[in-house]
Formats: sequence, structure tokens, C-alpha cells
Amino acid sequence: MYRIILVVTTAILASPVAGVLVPPEEGMFPVNEIVGLNLAEKGLEISPLEIFNPNPGEPCLVDGICRVNGCTGSFVSPDGLIITNHHCAYRAIQTASTASNDLLANGFVAANRNSEIPAPGYEVRITETYRDVSTEVLSAVTGEMDFVQRTRAIEKRQKEIEKQAEADQPGIRAEVAEMFAGKTYVLFQYTFIKDVRLVFAPPSSVGNFGGEVDNWEWPRHTGDFTFMRAYVAPDGKPATFADNNIPYHPRRHIQVAAAGVAEGDFVFLLGYPGRTARHKTTAFLRYEQNVRLPFIVELYQWQIGVLEAAGNDDRDVALKHSSRIKSLANVEKRSRGQLQGLRRSDIVAAREASENGLQEFIESDTDRKVQYATIIDDIASVYHEMAEAADHEMNLESLKSVSRAMATAFAIVDAAHERQKEDLDREPPWMERNLDQTRQQLSLAVRDWHAATDKVLLDGMRERLAATKTARELPALQPLLHDKSNRYGDEALSNTPLGDPDRVSAWLDLTPNELSDVEDPFIGLMLDLYPEYLRLRELGKQRDGRLDRLYGSLIDVKQDYLQTDFVPDANSTLRMTYGYVESYSPEDAVLKTPVTTLHGVIEKTTGEEPFATPARIRELYDAGAGEVPVNILYSTDTTGGNSGSPILNAKGQLVGVNFDRTFEATINDFAWNHNYSRSIGVDVRYALWITGEVYGATCLLDEMGIVRK
Repeated sequence: MYRIILVVTTAILASPVAGVLVPPEEGMFPVNEIVGLNLAEKGLEISPLEIFNPNPGEPCLVDGICRVNGCTGSFVSPDGLIITNHHCAYRAIQTASTASNDLLANGFVAANRNSEIPAPGYEVRITETYRDVSTEVLSAVTGEMDFVQRTRAIEKRQKEIEKQAEADQPGIRAEVAEMFAGKTYVLFQYTFIKDVRLVFAPPSSVGNFGGEVDNWEWPRHTGDFTFMRAYVAPDGKPATFADNNIPYHPRRHIQVAAAGVAEGDFVFLLGYPGRTARHKTTAFLRYEQNVRLPFIVELYQWQIGVLEAAGNDDRDVALKHSSRIKSLANVEKRSRGQLQGLRRSDIVAAREASENGLQEFIESDTDRKVQYATIIDDIASVYHEMAEAADHEMNLESLKSVSRAMATAFAIVDAAHERQKEDLDREPPWMERNLDQTRQQLSLAVRDWHAATDKVLLDGMRERLAATKTARELPALQPLLHDKSNRYGDEALSNTPLGDPDRVSAWLDLTPNELSDVEDPFIGLMLDLYPEYLRLRELGKQRDGRLDRLYGSLIDVKQDYLQTDFVPDANSTLRMTYGYVESYSPEDAVLKTPVTTLHGVIEKTTGEEPFATPARIRELYDAGAGEVPVNILYSTDTTGGNSGSPILNAKGQLVGVNFDRTFEATINDFAWNHNYSRSIGVDVRYALWITGEVYGATCLLDEMGIVRK
């Protein structure tokens, strides 16, 4: 293995006052930057080189961190055992569940490694190397290109770099990530493990205790953890599932600190945070506040209601919808928190004041004025354009995501057209390197399709589109909006092959001409709608091209203005953040302390979901186990994608697993504030107690090196 240091600048941290814990700074830091953070003065007891070491052959904590689909995980044994969140493994648990063998309700403990359950659609990535490729990417751009051409040129060059890297090192996975919009790009290379298996999962009454009532809230009492295992071929190379595969052996695994953590302790997280928008303008925040977030909240609330109602009296249907409901509910409540935060906080006003100062700075110098005078207004014009077209664009895009029949039909039509192109010119899902993964994800979605539910969802989207003037005037939509012959009704949805994974897989191989001969009303409708979806795709690329160039220039002039460097927004690449186990005050006279216990679980227990604690836990509580710590609160800077991130103590040992933020901290995606930004994790003592004492999986404790009394 080799590592290459990424040059990304960060903000300089203030020096601490002697004897006083200095509040953590905002920042999801690229790991090679942590040497400059003076972490020893903040409380770190190991060398930063033990966290990340750029020298070849020097194992470090980063080697024990992996990405598990869209979440983070940690290797906690030499044999590829991963701890992550229950909600991150939820799809694997749901896929393996039936009404007669309900792993979501009952939990799962593998009796031995042969009993571990394959997790289709799951992948594990371990960051191996990364290097700056900004010059290579931007060399594809020429001055005479329009915005769409610019976006396509950058996308194609990224794909070329990725494809070449994978050809040079067979078996690795390469991805070029944009760090600063339109300005800096980094090539990340990963070990890409395709055989992932479920090892241990508590029942949802533990792993999702409190459900959506407690989601994004504190105090919290949720055992949101699960164990999975990564497997490779006998020669140690990544491979798809096979009976003779062996556990993956990481270069470094994370030591579990069974003693846990205490209030005031220094902690840090390593992980793959999703996307933040802290370098975006006031116009972006207003677009989020006034347009996108209200749309998401309302649309998702409606979908959740439909899906829940469909499964009320049928556990098989409820299981089909469970993963989708959980995902929708998580985004809905986060979006609601962000919307509330934008409306109540001073984030928009503060960013506007900052931009006013920047504008004055620009206009104070003739050269700057020539180059940057209209940049803030130019960015605002893009968001204004998006807001004006939102009803049409958002509802039409939602048609092919809300209705699974329409979503599958779009995938089939898109595949038919994209696969006629040269590989590097295709949209990423249809490139040869991604096809197997795309097929597998689509197959899982099709298996969970339920015709009767989809009918309600499709009818709802039809009503929304009928209320949108531009959609009503779209010729291709007329058959759906005026379906007098019930061509898209109950019978069509019950009989369409779009619910058959094998038929869908076969249709993915058809050409556009062959697809036009398919007699399915939803395929036919999507073929008619496809030109409009292509128009929206091209329009999106045009906007991306405009914004990338504008934001790249904005970063340049802001750095001149503030005389500082910036931490790049999160983008699902490896980052580090630090803080302390500490309380916070969300409102006057309210102090929320940072540790909850089993006593609180029992206090919340009603016997009904989502507060139905398993009998074994109640028995152990009655026998005197009431002080087991359950959840902890800490001031690290996190966002989506940090789900499953290890909470590490000052010695780099695992003391918990991150799974959420407080409701006030949903605004973290736009701005972080030490006063209210708190993250929530499972205390490792609860995870170990549930695993060993409650469900008897002591073999896992032994594997992790936990000394049992």
C-alpha cells in the first residue's frame, strides 16, 4: 500500500487557554490535515500519525475505517468484523426477513461464520490512496465551451482518470471527488469488497427504539448498532459471494474500550460524511428554505402515510415497505429540522452580512471589481431560475421516484439509450464498471414493489402534476393525466412485468428500437416522457457548469477577503472531526446532559412500538442492570454518512458508534455552531451488553478481545 498526501488547506485553530478545554472548531477535516490541528492541546493522547500516516507500510487507525454503502463502519477484529449502525444494515436485515422469519422484529445472531447471512447490495470500501488531480481534470476545459460542454468535459475527464487508475491497479475502485466546486479534484482509490454478510443485529425494538418519535432527538435510548463481516476470495482479493470466501484481514483494526467514556472526555470521529453546503451563498439558503425543503417535507410525509397504511394489516407488505419508510422518515425529519433552523436561526442573515462585506471588498479595487463585481448576483440568478421552474421540475422528477413502476420504467429506458453510447460518454450507472451494481440495486427495489401501494402513489403524483400548469401542457403527460381507459390503473399495475426482477433484468439489455416493441403501458409512457427528462438532465448540467465556475471564483475572492483558507465541504470522502462529551442548552433554563442509561429505556417503555423493550432486557434491569450507559452526546461536527462512524477516545479506542444528531443540529449541513451542534452515538458499553449479556453472542466479544468477568 502507498499513500499520497492531499494538499487541501484548512482554517487555523485558535490556541487554547491554559487549563481550559477549548471548544472544538467547525470542520470535517481531510485526514492528512490533522497534523496541523494541535490536537494534543485539545486532549488527544496519541500522535496524529497514529490516526493517519502517509508513509507506505505504516498501519494507522484510518486502515480500520471503511465505508459501508452510504455509511461508515469500523473493523473491530482481525477477521473483518465490522461494527456499524442498525439503520445502516437495515436493508440487509429487511431483505433476509419474512413474516415467518422476521429478523427485523426478532433480531439475528449467527451461530457461527457459516450461518452469517449474505447482504445483497452491500459493499465495503477502504481508502487506500488519494492524490490531487485538479490540473488533469480542468485541462479538459477550454474557454469557448458553453456550460453544458464544460460540465460534460469535466465529467468525462473524471471518468477517464478513474478508468485508467483501475486499469493500472486491477481490483481497486477509483473515484474522482470534487473538493471545491469547479476548482479542486482528488482521485481516491479504494479496496472494494463485494461480499458483505450480516453477523449480529438486535431486534428493531432495540436498534430502532423510539422510532421516528425519538429520531433526531435528545435524550435518546437507541441501540443503533449491528455487526457485519467483510469477505474476500481465498487469495485475499475482492470477490462476489462464494462459499469458500474467507474473512478479510484489515491492516489495522480498532481496539474496543470496554470501559467506555465519561463527560468531558475528548473524542474524535473518522468517517465518510455525506454533503454539506457551508460555502454556498445566501441565495442557495433561501432556495432551500423557500422551495426545496418545504417540498421535500410535504412530499415525504405523504409517501410515508401511504406506505404505512398499506402495511398496517399485512406484515409481508410492511416488510416490503419498511426500508423505504425508514429512509423517507429520516430525510423528512432532517429536512424539517433544517427548515426550522433556517427560519429561526440567524444563518441566512449572517451569511448575507458576510456577502455584503465581500461585495464592498470587491468594489474597493478596480481589478477585483472587473473580475468579481457580479459574482454573487450571478449565483443568485441560477437559484432564482431553479425556483421559478421548481413546480414543474420537482414534480416531474418525483414521478419517476415516488412510483416504483415509473422508476423502473425510467431505468430501463435510460439504460437502452445510454448503452448505445461509448462507455465514457454514458451516465455513471450505465458504465460497464457500474452495471452489475446498478442491476443489483434495481433488482432489490423491484423485489420490494407492491402493486396496490404503487397505484395510490401514482394517483397522488397524477394529481400533483395536474395541478402544475407546465406539466398540464406537456403533451407526453396527457395519457397519464387523462387516463379515461384506466390504462395505468389497478389491472395494469397488477399485470406489468415491472414487478418481475428477471424480466426487468432482461429488458435492461434491450435497444431503444427493441424497447419500442414492448407492450407495457409504463414503458410506453416513459418512452414518450424520456425527451423531457433528457431536457431536464441537460438543464441540470448547464446549471452545474455555471455554478461550478462561479463558486470556484467565489472561493478565490473570499480567501483574499478573509485572508484564510477553508475546509472543503463534505463529499463522502474520508474526514476527521473532534469534540468532547458534553451537554448543551437548546433553550432557556433547559440543560441536556450527555449520557443516558438503561433506566431511561425502562422509563420510556410502554409495551407498544416504538417503545416495546424486549422481555430479556426488562428482566436484567429488574435484576440490577439499570445503570448501563446507553447513548452519549458530543460536540463533533457530523452529517449524513457519519452514521456508523467510530467514536474514538483520546487513545484512539472505540467508545461508541455515531448514529444521529440532535434536532437543532440538523442545520449542520449549512452551518455548525458549538452552542447547539451535538452528535449522538451508542455507548459501546450498551452495544457490548446487548450483544453478550442479552443475546448471548459472547463469541463476538471474544473476537474483539473483550475481557469478560
